[in-house]
Amino acid sequence: MVDDDILVERLAGRDGIVLVTLNRPARLNALLRETVAHFNAVLDELAADAACRAVIITGAGRGFCSGQDLAASNQRNQAGSSGVIEKLHWQQQFAGMGGRIRSMPKLVIAAVNGPAVGAGMAIALSADVRIATPAAKFLVAAVRIGLTGGESGISYLLPRMIGAARAFDILLTGRAIEAEEAERTGLIRALSQPGSLIDDAVAYARSVLANSPYSVAHTKALMWSNLDANSYEAAIQAENRTQILGTMTEDYSEATAAFMEKRPPHYSGR
Repeated sequence: MVDDDILVERLAGRDGIVLVTLNRPARLNALLRETVAHFNAVLDELAADAACRAVIITGAGRGFCSGQDLAASNQRNQAGSSGVIEKLHWQQQFAGMGGRIRSMPKLVIAAVNGPAVGAGMAIALSADVRIATPAAKFLVAAVRIGLTGGESGISYLLPRMIGAARAFDILLTGRAIEAEEAERTGLIRALSQPGSLIDDAVAYARSVLANSPYSVAHTKALMWSNLDANSYEAAIQAENRTQILGTMTEDYSEATAAFMEKRPPHYSGR
């Protein structure tokens, strides 16, 4: 493992915002197997870290993440060094990145500074919110190399975000979603200039973290869960349970008191 292929920076202040940077800029932050293992370990650590409330994921240099490192993959293929069991294991590790991002009880923002390709696109789609520069583009071109457009959850996530008709077109052709289209279709929240991308992501994170930790974590969980709700009634039941549990927190009492007293709330996370 290369120790600096993933950089983790706890940003100044008491906000609990952590910046995670994919750091192989010479390869547009392409993912080696070792990089994926390292990234998953970082996500597991942050998910369990009570001091972390938000994670911003970005890429070093001019790319967000160009997906699997095809040079390393080709080398393994030519050598015949990976059997089906090993390949399936690593496919699950690649797919596990998005699952970890979705399930962690923290706000996750993808600050997309350039191409997000294949598994890199899946990382971005798995985030709760995406902010991007005009240089960003989203691409899954596996259909062009004998594989499928379904990779690391993309065939699940993309149609839910931009609609099935658009997703069919994009996945079947393997064409890129340029930044303008991503903004127009709602795939990204906003476009930022390159020099202000991280600052804008931090400012957005702070606007969310002004809410109580319970509110943020459980709103995120409800949103992801209710994308798969099998009925309106099932979604309502999940919402009702979560609302009632929320009323039992100290932060809810603090929020209602602050509202009546016309002052900002001071949350304790309890």
